[in-house]
Amino acid sequence: MAKRRLNERQRERIHAIQERRRKKLEQHAELALSDVSENTPREGRVITRHGQNLVISDDTEHYIHCLSRQNIGQVVCGDRVVWQATDDGQGVVTAVLPRETALIRPNFSGEARALAANISQIVIVLAPEPMPSQYLVDQYLVAAEQIGVTTLIALNKRDLMDDAAIEAFDRQFGHYETIGYPVIKISAKFEHGLDPLIERLNQQTSILVGQSGVGKSSLIMALLPDIEIQIGRLSEASGLGCHTTSATTLYDLPSGGHLIDSPGVRSFRLGALTPDAVAQGFIEFGDFLGHCKFSNCSHQQEPGCALKEAVEEGKIHPQRLSNFLHMVQGLTTTH
Repeated sequence: MAKRRLNERQRERIHAIQERRRKKLEQHAELALSDVSENTPREGRVITRHGQNLVISDDTEHYIHCLSRQNIGQVVCGDRVVWQATDDGQGVVTAVLPRETALIRPNFSGEARALAANISQIVIVLAPEPMPSQYLVDQYLVAAEQIGVTTLIALNKRDLMDDAAIEAFDRQFGHYETIGYPVIKISAKFEHGLDPLIERLNQQTSILVGQSGVGKSSLIMALLPDIEIQIGRLSEASGLGCHTTSATTLYDLPSGGHLIDSPGVRSFRLGALTPDAVAQGFIEFGDFLGHCKFSNCSHQQEPGCALKEAVEEGKIHPQRLSNFLHMVQGLTTTH
């Protein structure tokens, strides 16, 4: 269905409504701030956010419902913040501490918006069906390199694959381990079948990404046996009930570390990157970039291309170069 166009009056009316709501929320937060007690400001971590309502975990792992001041910028799940308690047992977030990393996703207007902060690991989940895509994996890897986090490739539903299927997968994805990206095979159907994943999630703040149908939700349920208890604590702290589960949320893993569950990852994709930035996301290209015969080499038909020579010498997998060229072409045709 085509989008309905809004006329100028309708746009002005929507803008006016949104502005009234914004001012009302700002007044609410400022009113709450006026009731701040004499307690020293404390640090905390944002567990989830729904509008201006935040659930913060303090240094005792206690959950507190807080409002966010309007002038501190966008606050997202995983942010480290400064907050102050109010006399009603809740709190107000007064500052956002610098982020180590941020998972960025373009919104519908093309603006880059943070989805979650301070992630240390992205887990790319694959499965026999839908058929794993090297191109999609490479998109995630480029994004991870841009963010500056470690990456793990996990083949889920190992129980559905026979030896021939496993061998075919290894032929298609085995080169990622050579590059430096760990690849593990897991299954919730086998006893200890998730141990390789649990071990690598330990002491990390991880997020699962992948196509619909690869089993991310089932993995989250298996990794978080107490998820209903955690959701109950969140609902009690926030007063938002079931709405909390539709927002990006940080959960505690039993074995240590944290897992972020985000519905926004379903449409996660690369933002606006330059061809050079995409090239930097292919880490094995580093020894060859800048060594082509021509400084403006497109790495396609030019003689003396260092990347093509590296492919011929077996130092770069041919599919990786093909996927890189496809991504760069996509940048030039959409900008």
